Amino acid sequence: MTDAPRFADSCRLALPSEAERLAALQRRSWQQLLPASVAEEILGEVDLATMTAAWLQAIQRPPLAKFRVLVAVADTRVVGFAAVGPSDDPDADPGADALVGEFIIDPVQQRQGHGSRLLNAVADTLRADGFTRATWWVRSDDDPLRAFLDSAGWAADGAHQSVGTEASATELKLVRVHTDLA
Repeated sequence: MTDAPRFADSCRLALPSEAERLAALQRRSWQQLLPASVAEEILGEVDLATMTAAWLQAIQRPPLAKFRVLVAVADTRVVGFAAVGPSDDPDADPGADALVGEFIIDPVQQRQGHGSRLLNAVADTLRADGFTRATWWVRSDDDPLRAFLDSAGWAADGAHQSVGTEASATELKLVRVHTDLA
């Protein structure tokens, strides 16, 4: 009797059939990573089917030609994903500045190299699309993510903002980090 074949961990573009997995992973991650009141409010406003439809749209018909959804794969299972594209920040340099809009590694799959592999795939993809700088808005209190990004060469660039919904009394404080892709 032989064991089932093991496939190498990798990163690639997301497939339409993976949209529901991305939505479920995003919901689970938000529940664990965001303050409880924020996660409850956001996830109470959108259901799994709506999120799945949004990811399917992003994969099949992205809003911009340089918008990409990448997945991290362990064996044959999606364990993380990133959504990247041109930055829409008011101070962005059009064509040169990219934005990491979402980056999630399944919490139970963290610290196994998937985040580093996906971050490298993000940088390679953005570089191939002609971007020279990448930016990313991260929660100011997400010390593990900020330490991870710092170790990979990302640094705060001084920009910050607070975001929240109109109905929410809770706002998230974000700082922007960046890295040179050249």
